[in-house]
Amino acid sequence: MGFTIGGTRILSGSRRRGARATECTVVAEYTGLWGWDVVPGARAASGRCSCGDPACPAPGAHPLDFAGEVPAGSTLDAVASVWSQFPGAALLLPVGRTFDVLEVAETAGRRALVRLERMGIPLGPVCATPTGRAQFFVAPGAAAELPRLLYRMGWDDADLDLRCLGPGAHITAPPSDHAGLGPCRWLRPPSLDAGSPPQARLLLGTLAYICHRSGM
Repeated sequence: MGFTIGGTRILSGSRRRGARATECTVVAEYTGLWGWDVVPGARAASGRCSCGDPACPAPGAHPLDFAGEVPAGSTLDAVASVWSQFPGAALLLPVGRTFDVLEVAETAGRRALVRLERMGIPLGPVCATPTGRAQFFVAPGAAAELPRLLYRMGWDDADLDLRCLGPGAHITAPPSDHAGLGPCRWLRPPSLDAGSPPQARLLLGTLAYICHRSGM
């Protein structure tokens, strides 16, 4: 399977990855195929951040302040023009635009993913970080609705290892390194068949229950 950007045929999926695609090709897939904005991000090595700030509070885990984002729909040429200025930059996705993110511990996330798939719940992409977190893409607006949803489901008083990322947040996109700790990876990659990210309420009950059981 593939797609065309600026007259160039781009292979997606395992064939493209096996061909050791360039960073620009990966960014072009995110912007052109999935409709996501992409932001060049800092990288970290030995605890030091490429942003140049020796006191950086989040080494290798934030956008580069001096770099412009690559908007959704950008052509491969446009991507190359931006990314060539920041070779080796991490791929960051702004949250709160086309998706919010429900984040739980990876162990709980893997268990929930299996259960949700068996239940036939529509799912969007799910990403795993080297810090042991699973990130479920859901429809935008979830971060603002989370307290109300947890209250309605009876989980508002529970001590859950669950949070929702919304506008202003960024996540590191596979296959980029996160904070010098290793690459992020897809537990469930984006798919043309998936459509828009699901409403958070469809996943939240299962995620909350498994987080609660995992913490007992």
